[in-house]
Amino acid sequence: MKPKNRIFPVLLAFTLLITETVLPCTRVVYEGLNGTIITARSMDWRGEIPANLWIFPRGIERAGEAGTSSIKWKSKYGSVITSSWDIASSDGMNEKGLVGNLLWLVESQYPAFEKNGKVKGLAVSLWLQYVLDNFSTVEETVSALEKNDFVITSSHIPGTNIFATVHLSISDSSGDNAIFEYINGKLVIHHDRKYVTMTNSPIFDQQLAINAYWKGIPGTIMLPGTNRAADRFVRASYYIDAIPKTDNTRTALASVFGVIRNCSVPLGISSETEPNISSTRWRTVADQKNLVYYFDNVLNPNVIWVEFSKIDFSEKGKIKKLSLANNENYAGDSLLNFKETKPFQFAGLD
Repeated sequence: MKPKNRIFPVLLAFTLLITETVLPCTRVVYEGLNGTIITARSMDWRGEIPANLWIFPRGIERAGEAGTSSIKWKSKYGSVITSSWDIASSDGMNEKGLVGNLLWLVESQYPAFEKNGKVKGLAVSLWLQYVLDNFSTVEETVSALEKNDFVITSSHIPGTNIFATVHLSISDSSGDNAIFEYINGKLVIHHDRKYVTMTNSPIFDQQLAINAYWKGIPGTIMLPGTNRAADRFVRASYYIDAIPKTDNTRTALASVFGVIRNCSVPLGISSETEPNISSTRWRTVADQKNLVYYFDNVLNPNVIWVEFSKIDFSEKGKIKKLSLANNENYAGDSLLNFKETKPFQFAGLD
């Protein structure tokens, strides 16, 4: 089938070149009937990326880990998050149904930042947590972050030579969506409830352009099948729209799990020449209507979850951790397995 225009082959070649250098993840948002909103994501990584689940109540005092220039805040909302190496919040949902997902974006370029200088800063390890702590909706988040009262600043992942470059997606219980990227040192915000899919490279504008081309090709006839970010974006976009629109929670969850698994990479598959092909390590699914957060470790046979209605998110509530980093095996509702724990230290600047 011939492309509809002459620009697309060049765009596709550029996309495939860019995606050779990144680590892949996928995020999709499902909108069913009667307020059913579900957000799912996969975490793909070439090596181990230990994850734990944390319960954070309201009232936690935080600082941005960017030296004396750090912004400071007290958490307004409680949340359940998935940590990476217990140095960053990489995924999570707060008690208002606002969901955040950090995905890799090699094109990210953050503003120049002077540690202990005059410009206020927030370490990228806290970017998602800041949003979950402070906001209840996408609109509220966008209105606050577009003021640029502070900048996101990044550093190397501790103990590695990997410089952290990510973009942030958020969705709320109404089905609204936004994507935040730092491109050429400037914050770029894409805000529209139709932005239900995100992967890694290329930048979101180019993901939309690629998807627009594929919408002219019926998904029942042909879909791109590789593990590259651009192809996963197209498949996720097609399937999240093709699955049944329902308010039956069991059916909706099964469908969304099917979509995110379709975009996953089987464990053990990797390529030295294509670092973007990295095994899926875990997946999360957030039911924003019923406020249930699901976690799926590919090395375990069971999906686990935690129901927010059973959590004490008050300022008198306890910080708790569900240890998963050693592939501990639980099943179903796992709230009773959370243990009161001191909070982890978010990674700061080099």
